[in-house]
Order: sequence, then structure tokens, then C-alpha cells
Amino acid sequence: MTTRFQTRAFLICFIPFALLLGGSFWMIQRFVQSTVREGLRASLRENQAAIASLHAKGDLQNSRFLKVAGENAALKAGIELLRSNPDSPAARRTLEDQLRELGEHMGFDFLLVSAPNGAPLAGVIRQTPAGQLEPLDLALLRNAAPGLLMLNGHNFQLASVTIDQDNGNLGSLSVGEYFTLTELTTPAVLLHNGTVIASNVPNVATASLTEALATCRIRSECDLRLQKATWISAPMQSWSDGYVLRSLENVDAATAPIQTHLHNLFLSLALICVPIVFLSSIVSARSIVEPIAAMVTHLRKAARTGVLAEFEGRPSPILEIRELAEIHNHAAASVRAAGENLQTAYLEFVGSLASALDARDGYTSGHSWRVSHLSCAIASAMELPPTDIERIRIGALLHDIGKIGIADHVLQKPGRLTEEEWNLIKQHPVIGRRILEGVHGFAPYLGAVELHHENWDGSGYPRGQAATETPIDARIIHVVDAYDAMTTDRSYRRAMTHDRAVSILKENAGRQFDAHVVATLLSLPPELLTQQSRSSELSFDVQEPAMAAAE
Repeated sequence: MTTRFQTRAFLICFIPFALLLGGSFWMIQRFVQSTVREGLRASLRENQAAIASLHAKGDLQNSRFLKVAGENAALKAGIELLRSNPDSPAARRTLEDQLRELGEHMGFDFLLVSAPNGAPLAGVIRQTPAGQLEPLDLALLRNAAPGLLMLNGHNFQLASVTIDQDNGNLGSLSVGEYFTLTELTTPAVLLHNGTVIASNVPNVATASLTEALATCRIRSECDLRLQKATWISAPMQSWSDGYVLRSLENVDAATAPIQTHLHNLFLSLALICVPIVFLSSIVSARSIVEPIAAMVTHLRKAARTGVLAEFEGRPSPILEIRELAEIHNHAAASVRAAGENLQTAYLEFVGSLASALDARDGYTSGHSWRVSHLSCAIASAMELPPTDIERIRIGALLHDIGKIGIADHVLQKPGRLTEEEWNLIKQHPVIGRRILEGVHGFAPYLGAVELHHENWDGSGYPRGQAATETPIDARIIHVVDAYDAMTTDRSYRRAMTHDRAVSILKENAGRQFDAHVVATLLSLPPELLTQQSRSSELSFDVQEPAMAAAE
């Protein structure tokens, strides 16, 4: 009955408040999104007007350049020469040289002279933005009308002027410059007949942009979904032959900072209001609910911290509640004792796994314990937190547990391994992860077990991770594992000296090993590295190139 009353009082106080808080947050969020969206639309229109103004000024300047170019006497003479001798290569080269000189002087990337009927006579083009003007293959030219021209995979913005001589028309001159989107400060795309052919939107494929913009009309603003985000697009400029330039704005990215501030604001409000509602619930049923609420609070703390402590609240005058507190305290003591026993059994089990692995072969005896001891020494020297050091200690004990899944004839083979056998050996980190990942308590050590053969330069296995992509546990164990392998006896050679092993670690620091971990290892007292007796170790524990050097 007490529980039912407490639940009813809590629901009456909390649910209306939660609905009010959630509804207010939703309404404000929608209002902010709408406001930001309208602001982005206004910004797009302002950008569109500014770009139109710049284009107008550019067109005015280009018209002056074109007028000067159209009055060039040498150019007119070259056109008359080519029209008089249309089949003369020399006349064509003369006109191309004049166009080249004119283009280099005025900075154009494309120049074309056409006859009065529009037929192209001669032209030059800059094949790359930094290249020289070269003769244009007229066979590739389909249309040179003012606007945009796509040629050889490049876009040119064209303008043209007529060339007159003695009140007669000699033809027309079309000039152009490379058209790119890199100079635009806002995301934009260039479409041709509805297909995106150029874009400055980072990390988005043109096919995805084409699909997203398919629903947008040519000369109107529109909303679209792109990479799971809401965008706004507006036309900036259009040309003949189906070319359209559109700008884009990411609405979600623009609203993200405001959304973060709103979340923080409502979280603060919730932290202030929830205790008030909670106190109101307590007052409404103080005489009966208060002792039970104290017990519930204690249990909630235990659920949050994972520690079931004894209840130390004020004794209740109600007999049943006192008995409940006593039973709880007995249960807490039993759980604490069981946890201590479980922790002891867990550590013993880890040690047994390491010993079982080392016992499979005389050459690996003590390897896991030595790697664990030296890894902890390095972690302490690097001033890692105690919880990290303990995680590294257990991970080092378990790092080779996957070798349990390798056949004895491969694992205990004396001498060199074949390529096929080596590929089997390289599976032991993955096998180790599969062995441990089914047990929740081993989750913190999966990285050390699976990734302790990853190299700093990304050449390791099984994932090919590089640099700090590999966790510090695995990077430390990798260095210690290699050192222990090189300084222990093997079936086909004696152990290396400490100095030789150190020289190999230095040589491969920054490539195979984390240089900081190697430096920390070398900074340890020498007696710490040499005080333990070392047995033999299988050849695959040190990877190339350190393996080759060790032999």
C-alpha cells in the first residue's frame, strides 16, 4: 500500500511537469530551427545579390577588355588572312599566335575566332590553369556561345564580341576563363541539365548531390536532405545550355550550437525543478513514505555506484521498516563478502589462463607474467592512472590467450614458420578476442588482446591500425612483448643480449613501435629488465622488421 501511494504521489507530481518541460523544449526548438532557417534563406539571398553585383562589374570590365581586343589591328589582319586562305596551315598558325599573344597579355584561358556564320576559324586554350595557351582542336568544339562551356573536362565562362572592319563584319571573338568553385566562400554546386558537374561541398559525392537536388526547381529555393542533414539550396546564377549555379547551406550545422545551448539550459532547469517536485512528493506522504524513501535513495545510490553498502539511516519507529533495514544490511554484508571472493577467484582465473598458455610449451614459460610485470612498470613510469595500470596488468597476462586456438604442430614448431603457418599465427589476436568477448568482465582487456600486434605505421595486424588509433594498453604490451621475445632463448638460437634488443627497439621506434613507449622502457633501471630469468619464446612474437633484426 505504501508503495502504491508513493508511486501515485510521484506520478501526479512528476508527469505533468515532465510533459510541460518536454513540450516547452520541443516548441522552443522548433521556433529556433524556423528562425535559423529564415536567417539562412536571407543570407542566401544576400549572397546571391552580392554575387550578381560582382558578376555585373566583372561583365562590365570584360566588355571593355573585349572591345579593346576586338579593335586589335593585328588580329583583324590575321582573320582576313585566314579567310582568304582557309586551307593554309601557316595562316591558321599566324592567327593562333596572335590569339596566344592576346590571351597571355589579358590573362584569358580560352580564345576563339569564329566566322560571321558562327563557324570556328581558329582558337587557343590553356589545357591546365597553370599551363600555356595551345592551339585548340576545333573538332572538339560543339558550341561557343556566351555562358559556360565544358571542354576536356574543364568549365570555361565565355564572353564574345564582334569584330568589324570597314563597316563589314569579319566574325566574332570569344574569350573565356576557367570557372571553378574554389574561390566561393559558401558551399555551391554547378549543374548541367540537372546533373552536378562541379562542387566545393567537402566530403560529398557529386552523385549524392545530384540525387538530393533532383526535387529542386531551377530558379527557386528548396529544402533537401543530404547526408542525414537538412540543407537549403538557392539558385545563384544560370546560363544557357542548362548550366545553373546553386548555393547550399547546412541548416542542422547552423542550428547545432543553439541546440547545444538549449539542451544545457533545459538541463539546468530540470536539475532545479526536479528536486522541488521530489520534495513535494515527500511532503505529501511524509508520515509513511519517508523511511521507505530513504531506503529507496540508498538503493538507488547502490545501483549507480555498483556498491551495496549497509543502510545507516535513522531507525524507524515502524517495526516492519526496521526489519527491512536489518535484512538489507545482512544482504549487503553477504554481497560484499561474495564480491571479494569473486574478485579473488577472478584474479586467480586470469593467472590460471596465463599459466595454462605458458605451459603449452617450454619456450613460453613465464612469458605472460614477465610481459605483465614490465608493462606495469612502463605504465607507472608514464604516470598513468592506477585503474589504467591494473587494466594493463590483466591485459598483458591475457595478451596471448588466443594462442590456445592455434594447433600444437604450428605453435610448437621449431625453426622457421611457413607463410601458411605464419598466417595461422596471425589469427591469435582475433581468436583471443572471441574467447574473451563473451564474458562481460573481460571487456576492458579486449583492446590489449586483439591489438597488441598493431604497428605504429599501420603495417601490423589484424586491423592495420596506425599511431594512436591503437590504445595505449596494446602499444605498451607490443613493445614489452617484442623485448621479451628477443631476450629469451628459442629453439634455433640463443637469446639476444639486452643491448642488442635495445638497439632493435630504437631502430624500429616510430615505425613498428610507439617511440614514447620505447623511450620509457629504456629509461627504466637496467636491473628491472635483467633481474628475471628468461625462457625461450616462439619466433612469431616479434614482427618484422624487428624479427629479422633479432635473428
